[in-house]
Parts: sequence; structure tokens; C-alpha cells
Amino acid sequence: MKKPSPYLTFAGAIPFVACAFLLIVDVVTVPMLGSVIDVLSAYGLVIASFMAGAHWGNHLDLADDNKWAVRLPLYSNVIALGLWLGFLILSASSFIWLLVVGFISLLVIDYSLHRAQIISDVYFKIRQYVTAIVVVSLVVTALQL
Repeated sequence: MKKPSPYLTFAGAIPFVACAFLLIVDVVTVPMLGSVIDVLSAYGLVIASFMAGAHWGNHLDLADDNKWAVRLPLYSNVIALGLWLGFLILSASSFIWLLVVGFISLLVIDYSLHRAQIISDVYFKIRQYVTAIVVVSLVVTALQL
């Protein structure tokens, strides 16, 4: 059986696209969920934290002398905590832009991990596509606010 991770990764982008679309058509609240921007902000924080956690997990398998064994836990904590603080203190629009920076930062780290042969070609290619979808959706969202 094939691993489900590529499918789940692409499926994870659906809420970003859906929220951007809802705001384009001027739907600002969804029954039972509330404000579209609040839903998107919380979801974006969860997914970005999850991705930072994946970086944390990658460092656990690295030899102590690998430079990424030190960098990954530091970067992952800075990104996750920075986004969490941004979620708490920034306006909705500013936080969406912070998410854009966060997702691009996570991809830049993945690029470096790919070059260091820590992550596979297939995984990195999927990350590029999904990050592009997510970032475009977030920029479209930010421009609606």
C-alpha cells in the first residue's frame, strides 16, 4: 500500500483555498465554525506548527555532528512560538501575512534539508507545490481584508 502522506499533504491545503474562496465571494462567517478569518488563522497556526514539528522530528534521527541536528530544533521552536505569539497579538490581516512568511520560511528550511539529503526529492517536490497553493491562498485572503 502506498503511503497516504502525499494525498494528506495536498488535502491539507483545501481549507486554505476554501477560506480564500469564501472571502472572495464575500462570505465572512460559516455556520457552526464562525468567522472565516478566525477559522483560517487557527488552521494556519496548527498546520505551520505541525510543519515545524516535522522539522523537530527530523532532527531526532540526525547524528550529533550534523549541523541540522542543532539548527532544526531551534528553527522549529522559533517559528512555532513566533507564529503563536503573532496569533495572540496581531490583527487578523497582519497575522495572515505572518503566516505567509512562516510557510515560506518552512519551505526554505526544507530546501536546505533537501540539499543536505535529509528529505527526499519526492517529499520536497510535494512541499513546493503545496506551499505555493497555501501561500497564494493566504495572499489572496490578506488582500481581501
